[in-house]
Amino acid sequence: MLWNYWWNLVCDIRSVCAQTRTFLWMALCLAGMATRKELLGVTSIVRALGLEPACYDRLLDFFHSPALDLRKLTCAWCALVFRAHPGILRVNGRPVLAGDGIKVAKAGRKMPGVKKLHQQSESNTKPEYIFGHSCQTVAVLTQALSSVFALPLACRIHEGTVFSNRDHRTLLDKMILLIDSLRIQEPFYFVADAYYATGNIVRGLLAHGNHLVTQRKKQQRGLLPGNAPTPAPSAAQGQTGKVWQEDQSRSAAEGGGSTPAQPRLWREGCDPEVPGRRFIVASGRYPRPLCRGTPYSARRHPADVYRPHPLATGHHPNLWPAIQIEVSFKQALRVIGAYAYHFWMAAMTPLRRVSGNQHLHRKSADYRNAVRRKIAAYHRHIQLGLIAQGLLQILSAIQPNLVWQSFGSWIRTVRPGLAPSEQVVAIALRHTFPEFLATAAKTVILVKFLRERPDLSRTEASLAA
Repeated sequence: MLWNYWWNLVCDIRSVCAQTRTFLWMALCLAGMATRKELLGVTSIVRALGLEPACYDRLLDFFHSPALDLRKLTCAWCALVFRAHPGILRVNGRPVLAGDGIKVAKAGRKMPGVKKLHQQSESNTKPEYIFGHSCQTVAVLTQALSSVFALPLACRIHEGTVFSNRDHRTLLDKMILLIDSLRIQEPFYFVADAYYATGNIVRGLLAHGNHLVTQRKKQQRGLLPGNAPTPAPSAAQGQTGKVWQEDQSRSAAEGGGSTPAQPRLWREGCDPEVPGRRFIVASGRYPRPLCRGTPYSARRHPADVYRPHPLATGHHPNLWPAIQIEVSFKQALRVIGAYAYHFWMAAMTPLRRVSGNQHLHRKSADYRNAVRRKIAAYHRHIQLGLIAQGLLQILSAIQPNLVWQSFGSWIRTVRPGLAPSEQVVAIALRHTFPEFLATAAKTVILVKFLRERPDLSRTEASLAA
């Protein structure tokens, strides 16, 4: 049945837990996140699995326990995805990773990392300012039948707390550290929006042979290698001493007028007058290279009229895959509840409603360690939620027919050729969960672990029993 495939995947990350009990509590959390109907934190996990009330405190202790190493868990999950998923999307032999930020509203005045955040969204359903956690996520693009998913790999809270006044890392630097922590052994493409079109991201990716695919910012210009000196006193020169000049050869034709418009970037090698041209992006008041000595190839994306000038570093101008990371955020928020944690810190100084970053370098060592412990609990909850979502996507890719057979519900439109969504797989797991507990083999230790902790006075536990 479907749960047997799910259990085999979970057993592949058994090595991250030194003790069997820690692994069982982790598997219990993954099962609860995949089968719960409401997203009300740890309470909903207890209700979904029909556990006794004492399990609530045990789950809180598990999320705050250092027994589950977050770095080992992230690396093991990333290795499992590349090993078990049959449809990793590859372009020119390289996997495609997507990255973006997400801001999760949190109203707790005693939650570390909560700050006032500005939402740069055009949706009228989102307020301009919220209080919450600012996270950054990395996902890998996968294929299942005719569907494309953004399978989440890792997510961390990258704003809100400053433990040292010597720490000057930006969100871009932390994104590079997050990508490096995945320990992906093969070169890849990293797809992101225009916010990440900076030299820090380019240099961090090129250091390991990776490439960036992003959109040009408005203030950036296309530069071509030339011999004419630049008029600016701070002329930008590459590592080889070349002088760069603005590319205006096609600006008038593209702008539709006789006056040269803003310099445009063109596909590498498509200019019949100067074939094989390579471009570099400059930003700022003067033509300063975005990343010295780094050639850029550029093209217009035919399917996106609002983003006509995406860029791709290196020599692969035909790369621009569909980004599904926003859909992945929606599933993580509304189906899995990966960000539905409510862990408060009792000893924390209450936050003001206009609070920004919490500078902790003048606090005591015990206070800083308590804040680190609480943020680590947030990260464990988020990472386990992303793993639960990724397991649903893998099941949708390897067993789509079995998912529909176990669905046991009704959906208005079942489009042929598309893989089941995370919600469909979650409903299928929820319907077959009692059968899994009743008919599972004795070797499935999770079933024995759950059978020892039911609350038979409630409906959920009675159905599971």
